[in-house]
Amino acid sequence: MSDEFWDRWFRRRFSPFRSIFEDIEEMFREIENFMAREFEEFPREAPRNLIREKTLPDGTKVREWGPFIYGYTFTIGPDGKPRVREFGNVKPEMRFGRPRISIREEREPLVDVMETDDEVKVIAELPGVEKKDIKLYGTEDTLTISVDTAERKYYKKVELPSAVDAKSAKASYKNGVLEVRLKKKKEPEGEPILL
Repeated sequence: MSDEFWDRWFRRRFSPFRSIFEDIEEMFREIENFMAREFEEFPREAPRNLIREKTLPDGTKVREWGPFIYGYTFTIGPDGKPRVREFGNVKPEMRFGRPRISIREEREPLVDVMETDDEVKVIAELPGVEKKDIKLYGTEDTLTISVDTAERKYYKKVELPSAVDAKSAKASYKNGVLEVRLKKKKEPEGEPILL
């Protein structure tokens, strides 16, 4: 969902006569309605590489679409504000002033970013791939994760919360989970200025 949707939803004043669960239930209804409207127009919007023709044993031809993945995580940040992060290859977006669904061939993996005093840790779920297929590219403020195989395609550009030294990165991959640790850049101490 768009940032505008979430901002509107979280700014809404909650009634003292309703529980938080009723508000969450209403949010899910709004999401379901949005997705239902968009999937009505789906066959015209689907990228050609996600549509396959298949012949059944009786000779009938059918079309298969997919895979389509969409999900989100809901956490409370260190500042006490709720954070909603989307993942998958289905993205709601605004096009010509109207909400639409954008479908990409690459899946966006579920990613979590954690920060300590001296490092930033990025954890990404990349099931179904081999370690050799994962490509990482780091800059001072981003980490790009990509996988491009015949079976799976993942892509995510992660904005890092602090400047890091990309050369210090250490990565490990086990059981479909990628962990990348990056040391934070040290702040220059500066030079004393005499008056």
